[in-house]
Amino acid sequence: MFDNKFKLGFGLMRLPKLEDGSIDVEQTSKMVDLFIEAGGTYFDTAFVYPGSEEAIRKALVDRYPRESYTLATKLMCNAEINDEASAKKEIETSLERTNAGYFDYYLLHALQRSNYKKYEEYHIWDYVKELKEKGLIKHYGFSFHADSDLLNELLIEHPDVDFVQLQINYADWKNPGVESCRNLEICKAFNKPVIVMEPVKGGILADPIDEVKAIFDKENNGMSYASWALRFVGSQEGIHTILSGMSSVAQMEDNLKVFKDFKTLDEHEMELIGEAQKAFDADQMIPCTGCRYCTKGCPMSIPIPDIFTVENRKKGSPEFRTRREYVNVTVGKGKASDCIQCGQCEAACPQHLPIIELLEKARWMEE
Repeated sequence: MFDNKFKLGFGLMRLPKLEDGSIDVEQTSKMVDLFIEAGGTYFDTAFVYPGSEEAIRKALVDRYPRESYTLATKLMCNAEINDEASAKKEIETSLERTNAGYFDYYLLHALQRSNYKKYEEYHIWDYVKELKEKGLIKHYGFSFHADSDLLNELLIEHPDVDFVQLQINYADWKNPGVESCRNLEICKAFNKPVIVMEPVKGGILADPIDEVKAIFDKENNGMSYASWALRFVGSQEGIHTILSGMSSVAQMEDNLKVFKDFKTLDEHEMELIGEAQKAFDADQMIPCTGCRYCTKGCPMSIPIPDIFTVENRKKGSPEFRTRREYVNVTVGKGKASDCIQCGQCEAACPQHLPIIELLEKARWMEE
């Protein structure tokens, strides 16, 4: 199924934006050209990525022969899509947006403890088999954000899934809330190809904490911080495609540099990764990846990821600057103190963060 030797996949969640907030299709097209020229074929979007499916139609589908690339998208059951008819209609919308004709890979999106039963309730597992029989999808799988016990259970109940998409990166390798290592081992035991998401943890590992930067800077080998993260994932067995959510031509060029002549990490480099893991474990940074799933159903319109970004950047910054940044991200929106503790954000969070508690702590910036 995954016969391409070029492991990098183009994640389309964080495409470059214009000043008005719309996706920069011209720059995205340049990134697509560079990716395909280097040998890349795997593109990953989703029904719930704002503007992404339309943008990839213009940047890829309208410009390249359909057989020259593979396209993945996803079906999501969440607070907004909360009935069977709406869930099943998603593929119609995705096909209209992309004009792709069919999808090579179709995923049940972001399965976790809070929502996985909805996919059973709405008969989605049977539905994707029907879509496969009709030729609207070639392969189906699921993206996963939960514990290893649930993953094991799902693979036993649904042995015919073609692949699994997992969050894998060195910062989450032993993280009990993510279980990157253990989940990878389970997929290998079931002989399921693994697609990797968040190898750079939403950009956190591309611009890591100072302690981690110091560890890698000692090598003075010209590698970017993101390159260390990508090489770590690519050095693991059982990995078939590594998605990188690139937001600029420069990021694309840096990622391509890693994969054009890919080298697994040697023993010394793995020791440095170990040091970086310890530094992250000792840090108190909020591990938010900025996916924004938490904001979609927030009744108070609180920009949760933006508040957490300000909180994370407070280290070493003057207090007045942190407060000013907080005002900037919350103007015209909800503040941390507006949280009514309904819990929808925590149910939607793929990282399983205690959002209510973290917002409570963030109120100091309003004082």
